[in-house]
Amino acid sequence: MHKLATFYFLRHGETEYNIKHIIQGQVDSPLTAEGVEDIKKLAIKFRDIKFDLAFSSDLLRAKRTAEIIALEHKLAVETTKLLRERSFGKYEEQHNSVLQAYYKLFEHLSDEEKFTFSKDDVESDEKLMARVITFLRETAIAYPGKTILVASHGTVLRVLLVHLGHATRKTLPSRSIDNLAWAKIESDGVDFFVKETEGVRFTKE
Repeated sequence: MHKLATFYFLRHGETEYNIKHIIQGQVDSPLTAEGVEDIKKLAIKFRDIKFDLAFSSDLLRAKRTAEIIALEHKLAVETTKLLRERSFGKYEEQHNSVLQAYYKLFEHLSDEEKFTFSKDDVESDEKLMARVITFLRETAIAYPGKTILVASHGTVLRVLLVHLGHATRKTLPSRSIDNLAWAKIESDGVDFFVKETEGVRFTKE
C-alpha cells in the first residue's frame, strides 16, 4: 500500500459577500476583519500540525486564508483553478434568494440527475468534482506521506464530502459548511478516507 497523503481541506474565512448573503461563485469578495481574526485563530489551532505544502484556489478569499495559515509554517501557497468555487453562472453577485427557483427544479431530480444537472451556466456537481478529484489524486500521488493544507470553498467541500460517501445531500444541505470548516482526508491517489471534520453541520435524514 502506498503511503497516504493527508489533506486538511478547508473553506475560506468570512467575506463581505458572505455577510450580505450574496452569491460569490468565481467572483472575488474581500475577507472581513472578523474573517481575518478567525483565520488567525485557526492558524494557532493548526500550529502543531506539520504541514509540508499549502495549496489554494486562485480566488483571493481562499488564497488569503491559506497564506495566513501557511505563514505559521513558513510555506508558500501554490494556487490552482482546480480548487475554485463552483461557477454560479448568471447568478453570481446576486442575492442568495435568486437561486430558490433553481433549487426547486433541482429537488425533483434523482441523485444521478442531480450530479449532472446544469442550467443557466451553473457548473454541475460532475464538472466540479472532475477538477477537484483530479487535484486530490494528482497531489496524493506526487506527495505520498505528506501533510497538505488546502484552502477552497464551501460548495466544493460539501459536494466533495457527499461524493466521497461521507454524507448525503439530505444530511449535508446547502449552507451547512461554516466559514473555516475543514475535513481531514487521507488518500493514496485512488481511495479517499474522511478521518475528521469540523464546522461541517450534518443534519439527520
